[in-house]
Amino acid sequence: MHVADYVWYITVGLLLALLAFDVFVIGRRPHEPSTRESATAIAFYVGLAVVFGLGVWWFSGGQYAGEFFAGWLTEYSLSVDNLFIFLIIMSRFGVPRKYQQTALLVGIILALVFRGVFIAVGAAAINQFSWIFYIFGAFLVYTAIHLAKQGENDDEDFKENAVIRFAKRRLNATDEYNGVKLTLKQNGRRFVTPMAIVIIALGTTDLLFALDSIPAIYGLTQEPFLVFTANVFALMGLRQLYFLLGDLLRRLVYLSLGLSVVLAFIGVKLVLHAMHVNELPFINGGHHIDWAPEIPIWFSLGFIIVTLGITTILSLHKSRTLKAAEPVDEVEPSEPELHHKES
Repeated sequence: MHVADYVWYITVGLLLALLAFDVFVIGRRPHEPSTRESATAIAFYVGLAVVFGLGVWWFSGGQYAGEFFAGWLTEYSLSVDNLFIFLIIMSRFGVPRKYQQTALLVGIILALVFRGVFIAVGAAAINQFSWIFYIFGAFLVYTAIHLAKQGENDDEDFKENAVIRFAKRRLNATDEYNGVKLTLKQNGRRFVTPMAIVIIALGTTDLLFALDSIPAIYGLTQEPFLVFTANVFALMGLRQLYFLLGDLLRRLVYLSLGLSVVLAFIGVKLVLHAMHVNELPFINGGHHIDWAPEIPIWFSLGFIIVTLGITTILSLHKSRTLKAAEPVDEVEPSEPELHHKES
């Protein structure tokens, strides 16, 4: 896929302008977005991604359009799973609702930065070493097994990593929020607010998810332009999605299991691709393994859509079943009702 330099400049410029508008205009003041504001923003960003994918199909063909849509859906699903961890972090640290938007903005920007770095590193590694696909594939299969063992998404499964534990133990922190500021001065001393710990937690979570997302996207396309745009579109609108879905995020109980299936599939796809282009001397004498099949992108896209669709349906069905099985508290009759019964 040939992408002219000016197309790169225009695309990056427009996407960064959209992100800047969301951060510095829409999100300039701490507030909880309304349902209408959130739904409008999500519809706009999703529609923009679909239009972009159709543009790729128009100018470059169905193969590359399929790669973009497969990569975007996979990255979007990983971002939603990341969003669930954000939800737990906000709850654990008791972040006020009106300040959560700012924390989410910082988390999304950090995610974009980390993914940008890993995209560049991944592209350089792929250009130099074909065997990197073996490592990417093995890592995704390992990640898939780890996600599958976790089972359903649950607040109790969240464990603070070493960086968060170190920050809470070593930093001179207070339990009092100072708006969205990271520090607070009390009695002549400077303290770190809980918001600073939240930002650290979001940043380290972003870093871990970037390690998963980049091998996953490179398992679907090796075009840096599509890798970059799929990741950016997957991060757009997440802040609004967080407030729009609310408790629905907690109802996607099988999301991790569905993602484990998708990541395992992409991991196997990467290993097969590595075998197909094999150059390692201790595997098949350094020759390509011709019998290793190349899974077509149309099959990958269909597999991802079906898997995520089944995951969503089963999650919502189980949540509805559990809610229906919850005992209903009996409401005590009011005083007028008691008098009526006595008479």
